[in-house]
Amino acid sequence: MSTVSFHEYKTDALAQGFDEVIERRWDPDLTIDSHTHPFALKALVVAGEMWLTVGDEVRHLSAGDSFAFALQREVPHAERYGAEGATYWVARRHG
Repeated sequence: MSTVSFHEYKTDALAQGFDEVIERRWDPDLTIDSHTHPFALKALVVAGEMWLTVGDEVRHLSAGDSFAFALQREVPHAERYGAEGATYWVARRHG
């Protein structure tokens, strides 16, 4: 579990040039096929678990893990969430 509060995470991300910071909650056993986003991002998993696939690399992430690897704007990736779903804080950079 994260020892950082959402407020601290958001403050730090905004200071790093991200322009939006939100909490995302995902349903149990949800699979999201390959897609892209019109923004770069970094995120911190705060509950549950997920598998993030970028190219041939699959990363298993659980509470306390962060991800930003290769998730620049328009990079194709897929997501799969565990039996409890997952919650993460995500900082987005649209510009």
